[in-house]
Amino acid sequence: MLSKFITPGCKIELQAVNRVNEEDKENAKKVYTSKVYDIISEDRMEIAMPMEQTKLILLPVDGEYDIVFYGNNILYQCFARIIDRYKSNNSYILVVEMTSNLRKFQRREYYRFSCALEMCARPLVEEEVKAVEQKEAYLLTPGLPLKRSVIVDISGGGLRFMSDQQYEPGSLIYCNYHLVSEKENTECEIVGKILSAKEVENKKGTYEHRVQYVNMGAGDREKIIKYIFEEERKNLRREKG
Repeated sequence: MLSKFITPGCKIELQAVNRVNEEDKENAKKVYTSKVYDIISEDRMEIAMPMEQTKLILLPVDGEYDIVFYGNNILYQCFARIIDRYKSNNSYILVVEMTSNLRKFQRREYYRFSCALEMCARPLVEEEVKAVEQKEAYLLTPGLPLKRSVIVDISGGGLRFMSDQQYEPGSLIYCNYHLVSEKENTECEIVGKILSAKEVENKKGTYEHRVQYVNMGAGDREKIIKYIFEEERKNLRREKG
């Protein structure tokens, strides 16, 4: 699969999926450019060690990265882990192993992960809306009824969910859901803006909504991206048997 779409010399960008250690903390948000050095197998490749000006960036072994490939006028994306690094023929090389499948990727969009997560939601009340719009600190009004729904895909930028409640496009809603992985159970409480709402074809009374996160902190976004990475890695292990 890898050799069908990616060739040696292909330009790539790498960004850390999660912080490997405190020493690497300051580099967690950086995007590094490099290129594919060689394809080893259908899930492993050699890439050139990235550089900044004339300085080599020694990315750590076991570091996990989101990689975007520039190939044949199409962008591709996968998650990968660095499994080795060494010098060969005066070139500094990283060996990376894919931990998700290769997918087409569109710039300026977060990767959307298909799922089935239970969620509870409600429209924000007027005081909450004002606070969100003015980016002020506020407390959610307790005790208001929540409607159950199902998230069908999620990303670092938003989500898509199904509900028998139709929310007005442009409105703000409170969303509560849990990201359950092998390692942890993370509760997410976020505010989202309804981008679209439409009745599902052949499912009268069921509405599909697209939501964009509003005023989300970097920490909460990292939790979602980390969850997606771990689920992708688990799915790949399952496919490999």
